[in-house]
Amino acid sequence: MKPVTPVAIAGIGCICSAGLTLKDSMQALYRAQRRPGPPTAFAANPAFAFPVFEIREDFFPFQKIKAGNVFRTCKLALTAVLEAMTDAGIDREFFKRKRVGVCIGTNVGCCVNNEAFYLNQGARDDLLGAPANRFLVSNPTRVIAAEFDADGPLQTVVNACSAGSDAIGIAAAWIRAGVCDVVIAGGADELYQVTYTGFKSLLIYDDSPCKPFDAHRKGLNLGEGAAIFILATDEVLKEAGTSPRAFVLGYGSSTDAYHPTKTRPDGLGLKRAIQEALTTGGLIPAEIAFVNAHGTGTWDNDLIESRVLDELLPGVPFSSTKGYTGHTLGASGAIEAAFTVACLEEGRIPASAGFSAPDPQLGPAYPVRGNFSVSGRAALSQTLAFGGNNAVLILGRGA
Repeated sequence: MKPVTPVAIAGIGCICSAGLTLKDSMQALYRAQRRPGPPTAFAANPAFAFPVFEIREDFFPFQKIKAGNVFRTCKLALTAVLEAMTDAGIDREFFKRKRVGVCIGTNVGCCVNNEAFYLNQGARDDLLGAPANRFLVSNPTRVIAAEFDADGPLQTVVNACSAGSDAIGIAAAWIRAGVCDVVIAGGADELYQVTYTGFKSLLIYDDSPCKPFDAHRKGLNLGEGAAIFILATDEVLKEAGTSPRAFVLGYGSSTDAYHPTKTRPDGLGLKRAIQEALTTGGLIPAEIAFVNAHGTGTWDNDLIESRVLDELLPGVPFSSTKGYTGHTLGASGAIEAAFTVACLEEGRIPASAGFSAPDPQLGPAYPVRGNFSVSGRAALSQTLAFGGNNAVLILGRGA
């Protein structure tokens, strides 16, 4: 494995419960503001309505889209695309002159469409039609491509919580290989009753706001949102008259090959992904300004992740932002990558929300308790997922 060429990030868009834009979200994070509450998107027993991080504002900016009526996951993705385009100074007409690819990570986006079908199985008035059509109308990659006339390669990544990070890593490879001039990449997922009840049944859902890395952590909270990166070649940036906002410097991906839901106890898979990201980025641990940790608030994840960070990146400050957004599943890696870039630009990282009591079992590595100043040109964002997937992005500051 050798260092690779950095790939320019022309623009970023982000929407989550912390804010409807990346700027608004970061302001909420630095204020330590978080808005968990009972779900309103679906019915939940009030006695067991565990908190979620839901977007309650009317956020969708489109009056009409080419794909017609689409699911919420696609609406989240489209909203983030528009912000990323504005940030990059690129419009629809510019896309038409370029080879544009789309690579989006999602989990819920590939299954929420089936709920109505199963509830009304056999009914003649099933509006979603054949199985193939049901998947097409809820695929954010396909909807984005249709809306913005993207004629390059399309890829939907569906590998649990690392999907958004992997989508950005794949998109960067497309740019390096000369497959695309521009790639719209990231992740999107909405709150969904099946995932909500599923995580509760696994007994890893906190009945209070989540507490990543805290001694009293009980599990995660779910959230929803999307983040989109517009990656581009140097030639595209020059033609558009814009400078890179940031760079994808390195990317590492691995599989634990251990258990469908549990993280490998020795953290070997995560270690490999971190080392691969450092190698491809041509970096050493001392050059990493901070880490945006996966930090779900579950017992095993936080235990193993903190030990790996202490071993491979000792002394590097880290925090979890899931205390502000909830776990947004397939969108989480992309949202946290967006936060990572914004923190590099700002020169500080937010407090790890919910953390107050150190857990001796985690070793000496603990997240930051308050807004923490950082310096450096690169930061690391990592995601751990069901299936043993590990994805690590190293992102660097722009000009």
